[in-house]
Amino acid sequence: MTRITPADLVPDPMTLDLRLEPGSVDYAHDVRQIGPLAVKGTAERLEEYRGPREIVEDIRLRAHLAGDFELLCGRCLEPIQQHVEQTFDLVFRPAGADSDPGERSISEAETEIGYYETSGLLLEDAVREQVLLSLPERSLCREDCKGLCPHCGANLNETTCNCGEQIVDPRWGALQGFGEGKLSGE
Repeated sequence: MTRITPADLVPDPMTLDLRLEPGSVDYAHDVRQIGPLAVKGTAERLEEYRGPREIVEDIRLRAHLAGDFELLCGRCLEPIQQHVEQTFDLVFRPAGADSDPGERSISEAETEIGYYETSGLLLEDAVREQVLLSLPERSLCREDCKGLCPHCGANLNETTCNCGEQIVDPRWGALQGFGEGKLSGE
């Protein structure tokens, strides 16, 4: 784990040139890194003066990441590969630095601020967040994916099944045959 503290960034910013191997970052249950993830950029210390004796030390992280991931198709659950390239510019502030008693509104700029614990910022956490934000919300193996049969679970891209024709929801059984005689005038 790569931990960055404001003290690490004095007097000069830190140059980042990391190669994160698969398995070094835990993403999500349906996202798997399948190759090395390159992260290159800089981390610098920003000082915000809030009065004569109060200085808040922010960490600004500017980087580019690139790597290959495996996701599951949203319809048939087959694995698909997705290349991710993302450039980001983030500001992290010490946890509790913005906590004021009572309620207050925040500016749009403040919604872009992340927070780090007193032990420092875990770079892998920021990378995980940026990878997950850059992946599509729902991915498909192909545009015309037929998905899985809701009854037997067969992949309808690879095989056909007769489940849809044979299985009738038993709750509708009382209405079966209703339209044949009554509505046609017989």
